[in-house]
Amino acid sequence: MWIPVLLFALGLLLLIKGGDWFVDGATSIARRFHISEILIGATVVSIGTTLPEVMVSAQAAVGGHGEMAYGNAIGSIICNTALIAAISVAVRPTKADRKTMILPVSFFFGAFALYAFTAYFFGYFSRYTGIALLLIFLVYMVISVKSALTENLPEPPTPDTELVGDETIDPPEKRGALLKDLCFLVVGAALIALGANLLVDNGTIIAETVGVPESVIALTFVALGTSLPELVTAVTSLVKGHGSLSLGNIIGANLFNLVLVSGVATTLSPFAVPASKEVFGINSSLLIDIPLAAAVMALLVLPAIFRKKLSRWQGITLLCIYAAFCTVQFVL
Repeated sequence: MWIPVLLFALGLLLLIKGGDWFVDGATSIARRFHISEILIGATVVSIGTTLPEVMVSAQAAVGGHGEMAYGNAIGSIICNTALIAAISVAVRPTKADRKTMILPVSFFFGAFALYAFTAYFFGYFSRYTGIALLLIFLVYMVISVKSALTENLPEPPTPDTELVGDETIDPPEKRGALLKDLCFLVVGAALIALGANLLVDNGTIIAETVGVPESVIALTFVALGTSLPELVTAVTSLVKGHGSLSLGNIIGANLFNLVLVSGVATTLSPFAVPASKEVFGINSSLLIDIPLAAAVMALLVLPAIFRKKLSRWQGITLLCIYAAFCTVQFVL
């Protein structure tokens, strides 16, 4: 038992350092190209912090553990929103840029409608569903990149830039700084992914040793473990004063849990909606998990869009919801 515990601790250390480098690289790139932190958080940062979910769910689906892949994706959405974002909002409420939130939020609820329709009417996630989700991911990324390029046109040349033809380029020292930022981003993401895997693998071993069921592990422990990159990014962003980056990361990560994580897992190995637990004779996945994922996301983003800010009451309410969710999972 002591080896899993040591590896668990090592994973935590890698997550902390990786998150620090990852946030530094992302915010520096955002400033360099005059791109909003929410947009960077909802694209580049979200892809990096969602990598653990992609790997865990893909391995689970291919290995015949569809329940683990499903629980990881839906559980991560609930965890990201009702725990990680909730902590950020409760500790330090921040302003919200409605314009940059509209795109990822719209895609999230559009993809969620497809996901929920498939779950309730078919009870089975086919390969066609996975391909459709991956196509939504591609469309979102294309629109996001085009939007960023349109809104951030090149600035007029300054004394520290060089003019080549009709284009303005950075001098070698600036290009070197950009390369350094990219290295921080890539190495940080790699450390986050490795740390998350160590935590999930060894944490699962510890949980199984004390007799925790697989379905509970998937929706709570594995979901929390693979969401640790988002938690580390959120905490690091708060400490460094980049609350918008944290919010964008959560929104983007939730979208990618649907379209990328579930899309990859379902495309590789289709699986049915888990039906291992029931509440009042109804599948708990359909009665609790899926509706709750949509509800907590709506509670986080809709007030922010209409009021252009996040309030402390949202964070506190979401934390209470997450506590109740975890309690129900272990009681059922």
